[in-house]
Amino acid sequence: MKNSYLRILPAEIIIPVIFLLIFSGCSRSPEIIWDKWGVPHIYANDPAGMYYAFGWAQMRSHGDLILELYARSRGRVSEYFGNDYLESDKKILTFGIPELAESGVSRLAPEYRRYSEAFVKGMNDYIDHNRDSIDSKLLQVYPVSAADILAHTYRVIWLEFLGGEDIYATARMMNPGSNAVALAPSRTTSGKAMLVINPHLPWGDFFTWFEAHLNCPGFSSYGIALAGMPVLTLAFSKYLGWAHTVNPLDASDRYELKLQDGGYILDGQIKQFAQKNYIIRVRQDDGSYDEIPFSVKYSVHGPVAESDDGRAMAIRIAGLEDFGIFEQYHRMAAAKNFTGFESALRLMQSPMFNVVYADRDGNIFYLFNGNIPVRQEGDFNFWRGTIDGSSSKYLWDKYHDYDDLPRLFNPETGFVQNCNEPPWFCTYPPVLKQTDYPPYFSSSWMTLRPQRAINLIRGHEKISFEQLIDIKLNTGMEAADRFLAGLIEASSSSTDPIVLEAVRVLREWNGKTDTDSRGAVLFAAWMDLVTPDMYIRKWDPEDPADTPSGLKDPEKAAVLLGKAASRVKDSYGSLDVPWGEIYRFRRGNIDYPANGGPDHLGIFRTMYFQKDVDNKFRAFHGDTFHAVVEFGDNPRAMVLQAYGNSSRKGDRHNGDQIQYLSEKKLRPALLSRKDLRENTELTEKFNKYK
Repeated sequence: MKNSYLRILPAEIIIPVIFLLIFSGCSRSPEIIWDKWGVPHIYANDPAGMYYAFGWAQMRSHGDLILELYARSRGRVSEYFGNDYLESDKKILTFGIPELAESGVSRLAPEYRRYSEAFVKGMNDYIDHNRDSIDSKLLQVYPVSAADILAHTYRVIWLEFLGGEDIYATARMMNPGSNAVALAPSRTTSGKAMLVINPHLPWGDFFTWFEAHLNCPGFSSYGIALAGMPVLTLAFSKYLGWAHTVNPLDASDRYELKLQDGGYILDGQIKQFAQKNYIIRVRQDDGSYDEIPFSVKYSVHGPVAESDDGRAMAIRIAGLEDFGIFEQYHRMAAAKNFTGFESALRLMQSPMFNVVYADRDGNIFYLFNGNIPVRQEGDFNFWRGTIDGSSSKYLWDKYHDYDDLPRLFNPETGFVQNCNEPPWFCTYPPVLKQTDYPPYFSSSWMTLRPQRAINLIRGHEKISFEQLIDIKLNTGMEAADRFLAGLIEASSSSTDPIVLEAVRVLREWNGKTDTDSRGAVLFAAWMDLVTPDMYIRKWDPEDPADTPSGLKDPEKAAVLLGKAASRVKDSYGSLDVPWGEIYRFRRGNIDYPANGGPDHLGIFRTMYFQKDVDNKFRAFHGDTFHAVVEFGDNPRAMVLQAYGNSSRKGDRHNGDQIQYLSEKKLRPALLSRKDLRENTELTEKFNKYK
C-alpha cells in the first residue's frame, strides 16, 4: 500500500525500535501499537498527535459505522441513502443539530478545537489511504469535519440519552443502564481503592464502545469512547478513574400547547409560532433526488411536533447550548488528583450521568451529575409527565449549580455504587437525604439490581481484587434469594405432578444464571407471572435493600409455578434445561452459551435477550465494557469488551471476546510498553503527521 502518512513494519523489526524509543523517553511521531485484542495503544508527543492517531484508529475499527452515524447527525442521511431515513433527518433538523454543531465548533477554545480537528484529520487520512476498506456507498459522507463529531455527540447524548423519552413520547422498551462501584481502602484487603466500570447498552449502532489507551506527555488514560466521539468517556489512569451510569433525572420536558388562530396560548395571550423551512433531498432508487419541503414550528418552549390526533407538543432539552463536553472529558482524564478531577466536573458540560470515582490517594466519590433546570414547583413525577404549555410558570431558563447537586465524598460506609437508581441509595446505610433537595431532582425507588449490588458488597467486611471481579461477574438472582425458599415451601404440598417436578428442579438449582444453571429458566418464567401485589412487604425506602419480600398468597404462588412449568416444558421439553442452552451470545457466526439476565430479576451481570429464529434468545443489550481497577503506585486492571473492539465485517476482533464473556473471564489491561512486547499484533507509525 502506498502511503505517505503511514509506515507498517513487521513486529520483529519495529518492536526493538519502539523499546529503544521508550527507554530514551520519547517518541518522534504518533504511533499506534495494536494489541492482540484489537485495542489501540496510542503514543504521541502532544495531545493533537494523540487525537490524530485516535481518529485513525476509530476509523480502522468502526469506519462504516461512524460514517453512517455522522450522515445521520448532518440531517442529510436520506440524501445519501433514501426515503427510509427521512424521519431521521426531520428529527435532526427539528432540533437544529447541524447549526448547533457549527456554532459550537466556532466557540471552542483554540486548544480543544485543535484536538478536534486533529481527530478528524486522522479519520480522513485513514479513508484517504484505505478507501477499499470502506463501504463504497458511505464514501459520499467523506470528508468528515469537526462539526460532524459535535453534531453526532448532540444527537447521541442530548437527543437519545437525555431527551429520548420526551421526543418519542413514550418510554423505550429498554433503557440504557450500567453498574458502577467504588471501594475505599477501608473496605479492601489491600488497603487500596478499587473501581468497577460496567456500562450496559445495546450491542450496536450509536451505543457501540471503542476501547483504547491514549498517551502523550503528561497524559495517559485507558478506557472507552462511544464510536465517533474523540474522547474517552469512561476511563482510568495511574492516578484515578471514573464510571458513568445513566441517572434518573429530568432535564428534558414535553409541553402540550393549546392552539388557537394559527398560534398557541401562553398566559392567556395568543403567541405566533416561529418557523424554519428546509428542503430535504431524498435519494431515489434510480439515483435521482426528490426535494421534500419540511417546516419546523417553534414556541417559546422549543420545537413543536404535532401528533396524529392534532395535539401539539413542544420539547425543551437542557444544555443544548453547551459545546465544551470534549474539553471536560479531556480534563477529567488528564487530572492527577480529586481536586483536578472535580475542577473538570465543574465545567458542567456533560448534561447527565452519575459519576462514580476512585483514586490512588484512597478517595472515592459519587455525583448525581446533570443540567437540572431550576423549577418553581412540581415533583419528579410531575415533570416526567406532559406539562401544561399554556402557563409561563412552567418554563425554565437556568440550571442548578454544581454545588447544588447530590454528591458524596469518602463516606464512612467505605463504598459508593450506582445501578441507575436515584442518588439517595448510592451507599448503605443511606447518607444522602431526598428531603434535602428539591422534589423534582429525582424519584425514590430501588429495583432489585441496585439492591443486589449493595448486598454483594455489604456481605464482605473487606473485599479483595479477585473478590471484586467475582462480584462483577456474579450471575445470581436477587429475586431468588428473596423468594425461592418461600416458593418451594408453598409448592411442596401441591398435588399437581408438574408443580412437584418443578419443586425438585428448584431445590437443586444454585440460584444463578450461569451457562449450566438448571432451574433458572423455570424460576425466571415464574417471576414473569408475579405481580407486586403478591408480596407481603412492598418496596420500602426505609428498608431499601431488603424489600420487597415475602409471598402473601402461597397457594397462588404454587398455581403460577405450575403455569410457568407447563410453558417451559412445552417450549423446551424439560424443566431443568440449562440457562445457556436457551440464552446465547451470538455475533455473526459466533455462538456461545450465555450467562446473566435481565434487571428485574436482580442480576448484577445484566443481559437482555430477544428471540432468535431457532426458538432461542440472543443477547442484544446489557454488559458491554468491563473494568475492575485497583489503584496503587501503578494500577492493576482486568477488562473485557463484550462484543469485541471492531464492528467491521470479517474483522477478527468483531466478536473475539465473546468466548471470554461466556466463560466469565476478564483479560489483563495492557498498561505498559512491557506488557505490549509479547502482545503486539500491528504497529502503525505516522512519519509525516504535523
